[in-house]
Amino acid sequence: MLLIPAIDLKDGQCVRLEQGEMQGATVFSKDPAAMARHWIDQGAERLHLVDLNGAFAGKPRNAEAIAAILDEVGDEIPVQLGGGIRDLDTIEAYLDQGLSFVIIGTAAVKNPGFLRDACSAFGGHIIVGLDARDGKVATDGWSKLTGHEVADLARKFQDYGIEGVIYTDIGRDGMLTGINIEATVRLAEALDVPVIASGGLSGMADIEKLCEVESSGVEGVICGRSIYTGALDFAAAQRYVTSR
Repeated sequence: MLLIPAIDLKDGQCVRLEQGEMQGATVFSKDPAAMARHWIDQGAERLHLVDLNGAFAGKPRNAEAIAAILDEVGDEIPVQLGGGIRDLDTIEAYLDQGLSFVIIGTAAVKNPGFLRDACSAFGGHIIVGLDARDGKVATDGWSKLTGHEVADLARKFQDYGIEGVIYTDIGRDGMLTGINIEATVRLAEALDVPVIASGGLSGMADIEKLCEVESSGVEGVICGRSIYTGALDFAAAQRYVTSR
């Protein structure tokens, strides 16, 4: 089970949102590169970056912070990033910078042809981010709800050659109310590619539950507010999953 610390970037700072609301951002660090180093030192085996400004603007932002993180991490562990990725040139530039995976969310839903092209051009590096409320996919920084069912879109996208799906329950994100285990497992069982859980991780109990359903295809979990507030001791959780 991959425990993946999230570094959400807004105006060059490491923040956390509640249910995707930008005006409710809590700043946890003004030095994202130092935060990346902290999580590596705590045992992280992958990092999850989100360009929040990029997600809302529809094009990359926070370039300086992202470059600083990648310089700090080097080739120690894989780094994945989402937010504002709308064209192949952006993907190529990020991969050239040292990213291992790019996460395509809104653009995958609105322009499936772009996702297909991305998988064709950059096979092995494309993850789809599907954010949902009550089973319906949301786009544009979670501000717009579509009529698409998560599982239907995910099955379509896996045929394109994606590496996996990050499934976020918007209603739980940043709220520390617990991962939506049932919905995550349902999605994982419907797919042949791995699913990474996201949204609402509240503490060690969630980690234990996720480990129990790992065989369903749930590969990992994004660790956000819980590891910044101390609700989850990341180092202890990492020791737990590696000792199983």
